[in-house]
Amino acid sequence: MSEAILQELNNDGVLKLSLNRPEVLNAMNAELIMGLLDALNNAKGDKEVRSIMITGNGRGFCSGADLIEGGWPTTKGLSAGEAASVNMENAFNPLVKAITQSSKPVVNAINGIAAGGGVGLALAGDIVVAAESAKFKLVFGPNLGIISDVGASWFVPNLIGRARANGMGLLGEDISAKQAKDWGLIWDCVPDEELITACEEIATKLANGPIEGLKAIVKAHDKALAGTLSEQLDYEKETQRVRLDSKDFKEGVSAFAEKRKPNFRDLS
Repeated sequence: MSEAILQELNNDGVLKLSLNRPEVLNAMNAELIMGLLDALNNAKGDKEVRSIMITGNGRGFCSGADLIEGGWPTTKGLSAGEAASVNMENAFNPLVKAITQSSKPVVNAINGIAAGGGVGLALAGDIVVAAESAKFKLVFGPNLGIISDVGASWFVPNLIGRARANGMGLLGEDISAKQAKDWGLIWDCVPDEELITACEEIATKLANGPIEGLKAIVKAHDKALAGTLSEQLDYEKETQRVRLDSKDFKEGVSAFAEKRKPNFRDLS
């Protein structure tokens, strides 16, 4: 188990994953990325895990890629760009896919600065809540002359539109948690001292729900971003065909008829 990722599974089935490099604001090196990727992959087949919460240890959520002590395998003979491309293919990109394609709902608790690639990591969750003191900052363009990555170039414009995405990417200014919420970049912002409790409550609510159905909702929303209305209607038809034959739907209908809360936990 990687020391760069702290893991805690509570009795409600919420797996809390904490980025644990506080001395560098949880900058992503090889150990942190592969540790988080391993934890997510292990959670996929663990029936005890019903939802996942990702946060940062210390003052920041994630300050982006560690450009000083990345700890990557030797890339002798490759240019900086070629080496980065290899690392993106083998580590950064699989991590984003592991979060967005997780079979369990993912709640991201943004406890401080999310900068550079940390913005992409922050926005990869199904629900994103930030502490009021948190900030989002795309530093790629103004500071380094490169594009946003770790999924940020997809998440940001899809969430807040091209104009605001260009402003963030070209100017590199701090975006407060409140502004991020107002823009629709995140779901909510809460007082710092309430962040973990608020996110644990959300993660617990999701853990008690029909998690396959909840993830189907996320998938439908993501698919809608790249398709036409006609294509989406066809997707809705096919997905509902599966979901209405599921144990979750039958339990929900039975609970409604019997005037009780549905119990989705015993169905998996």
